[in-house]
Amino acid sequence: MNGLVILIPVALLLGLGGLGAFFWATRDGQFEDLDGAAMRILNDEDPGTKRED
Repeated sequence: MNGLVILIPVALLLGLGGLGAFFWATRDGQFEDLDGAAMRILNDEDPGTKRED
């Protein structure tokens, strides 16, 4: 029973911390371009080189 007195507030704090981190990431724009990284991995060109035709 004494363990629940410690574990319940710790679980609530961790849950609130995770929820706060999610809202911070959403507000910061982390989830705006979900397909960009998936498409960039398929690109064969290096970003620093120019393609000559």
